[in-house]
Amino acid sequence: MNRNIIHIHVPTFSITLERLNHPELRERPVIVVPPQSDRALIMTASSEARREGIYKGMAIGKALRFCPELTVLPPNPGLVEKGSTLLAKAVAEYTPVWEPSKPGHIYMDVTGTDRLWGRAKDTAGRIRRDIGKRFSLPGALGVAGNKMVSSIASKLLPSDGIMDVDHGRESSFMAPLEVDYLPGVGHVRRRMLLEELNISRVREIAVMDAGSLRVIFKQEAWMIHQRAIGIDPTPVLPPSSEPEVSNSITLHRDTNDDENLLGELYGLVEKCSQKLRRRGMRPGRAELQIRYSDQIEINRKAYLPSHGYWESELYPVIEELFFKACDRRCGIRFMRVKFTCLSNRSGQLPLFSRLHPEAVKRNKLSVAMDRVRERYGEGVVSYGRVTEHRRKEKLKDNGFSLRFVP
Repeated sequence: MNRNIIHIHVPTFSITLERLNHPELRERPVIVVPPQSDRALIMTASSEARREGIYKGMAIGKALRFCPELTVLPPNPGLVEKGSTLLAKAVAEYTPVWEPSKPGHIYMDVTGTDRLWGRAKDTAGRIRRDIGKRFSLPGALGVAGNKMVSSIASKLLPSDGIMDVDHGRESSFMAPLEVDYLPGVGHVRRRMLLEELNISRVREIAVMDAGSLRVIFKQEAWMIHQRAIGIDPTPVLPPSSEPEVSNSITLHRDTNDDENLLGELYGLVEKCSQKLRRRGMRPGRAELQIRYSDQIEINRKAYLPSHGYWESELYPVIEELFFKACDRRCGIRFMRVKFTCLSNRSGQLPLFSRLHPEAVKRNKLSVAMDRVRERYGEGVVSYGRVTEHRRKEKLKDNGFSLRFVP
């Protein structure tokens, strides 16, 4: 059975949301930049700004020299999250199988919904009118038999409309596109293809032999070839309903200082640990999400063999994930810690206790602090950490102290 995938793309989502609240920003060159310095990089640029030569990733100082009339906005994560939630609720009315890829981008699998909404293109038209009427959001929608082609189809539209790629025509649709549109190529491989093989179009990759593809793409050669001819079997995965405990923080100022970041990270683990103890649940997997100032996201996961819910057991795993994830000089803006695979089992008990006496004291102290928080509030008491570390060295705790907030 042929799949019917719709990809919704709201161009410059954060700027579009700002314009709903501030109509004076419409038809003006607008960019979103973190409030740092003249070297801060542009996160999003409106179509008016792009016509002036401004692009995502350009330094704000250079952009202002190109276009002094630019309107500069700081990031507004709260507004973006609220807009994403409203858009997701509207999409969920048409199909239970939908997947958000990033803010303003949602995949929908409408296979088998013909009797409800008609053909996939008709469904896309309904959705486009719906989000336009309810939220005044423009939408570029791509309709195809797989996720990749539907996503590319939506990107080819200027700002609003529907592009339908018929089943069986995916290869001819991909053929004339530049190699930049092909997922997995990237800037380095694009330059290599152009300079060494004089290849600039997807159709030229589609006709390459397997040996030549392996020279450039190595183990990804077969996957790249499949994408070049329009094949993408990736399923639309709905948001996970798996129970989880998570906590996140958006930093007031982007930074790549390990000492500050690890301090904030410990605070997130501490809050998650408290929630786990309250519920009597022990996690089996830990996840760390980091978002840089240029909106690049890094995700790392690890299993927790001990199935414990104490800070002393959870934090070392998160710390290790942190050092694996942080391999860029760009400042970090956002961090999220998440624990999943929750269970109420206590794990296998050792015949002889392996806990160090100091660890036993620390766990008892955590329980006492939980009681204090329950009675007087969350921010009354917390750990204070004194640490010495460097990025390439493992962090060692030198001590703990209580900090009371009046």
